[in-house]
Amino acid sequence: MADRSLTIGSMFGAADASTFMGLPACANLQDLRADIALLGAPGATPYPSVGAYCAGAPAAIRAAVAGYATTLAHHDFDLDGPLLGAHGARAVDCGDLPFDADDAAGNRGRIRDAVAAILGRGAVPVVIGGDDSVPIPVLDAFAGHGRFTILQIDAHIDWRDDVGGERLGLSSTMRRASEMGHIAGIIQVGQRAVGSARGSDVTDARAAGVRFVPARAVHEHGIAPVLDLIPAGADVIVAFDCDGLDPAIMPAVIGPAPGGLSFWQAAGLLHGAAARGRIAGFNLVEFMPARDVGGAGALVAARLLANVIGLLARNLRGGA
Repeated sequence: MADRSLTIGSMFGAADASTFMGLPACANLQDLRADIALLGAPGATPYPSVGAYCAGAPAAIRAAVAGYATTLAHHDFDLDGPLLGAHGARAVDCGDLPFDADDAAGNRGRIRDAVAAILGRGAVPVVIGGDDSVPIPVLDAFAGHGRFTILQIDAHIDWRDDVGGERLGLSSTMRRASEMGHIAGIIQVGQRAVGSARGSDVTDARAAGVRFVPARAVHEHGIAPVLDLIPAGADVIVAFDCDGLDPAIMPAVIGPAPGGLSFWQAAGLLHGAAARGRIAGFNLVEFMPARDVGGAGALVAARLLANVIGLLARNLRGGA
């Protein structure tokens, strides 16, 4: 029987790390001195019917790459250089925010305040959720920092006004974003199959100016038409829902649907957005550890996060 204690990190002499890929920890946001700040948000406004089904996601995603804690200076072929580039970009892991399943308002306030603190310290927030209610307070925190284009990658459009009277849950994320004065536009990529949206929700989204690029269109025409929708030089907030990926590579979601994006289509959108404008913030949500298969989904999520951190390091410090 194979020894499950043997990992790639064993070959590198790496001990398990509690932070993402062994990044330095920052326990107090008031002490933050970095260009990039990773933050775990186990949940915001869970629906009573399902609870906080993604609460363990930040820990599971960190664990997927814990064995790579000694490789920050190694060559990363996704980025053609070390993760943080060659110009001294600083990235830290700020750990996880407290979560209370019975205090949605408190969860939202903690997320909003933490992201606002990161922005106030001049760093770019990279948030690991949590279900898809997490982006609402994340996006809210950007008020007063300029105007932003949202690039959402998701199988679903999240345009319900409410579900059972709850207006701040995971099915309402993009509708709430559209109501924020600092959001200049929304591009939604990867829609397919059936979700919570009714015909009226799609009509409302289009009336609000949303540009939809369904998953089928990405497979047929590539990612270039999506990138063309991003205004040149725009500040972009990427809202990445794991079910935007195909379940063959991302089984760990509550609402899988065939025909999702591949890893390289998703990574290409991230690289393209960074080249077209500036990634001003990133959140990854809807990773459900209980549905994962051998840690495969967690590794995919972690590698997408690594790409984002590497892209931010290069944009912030002027190259590789």
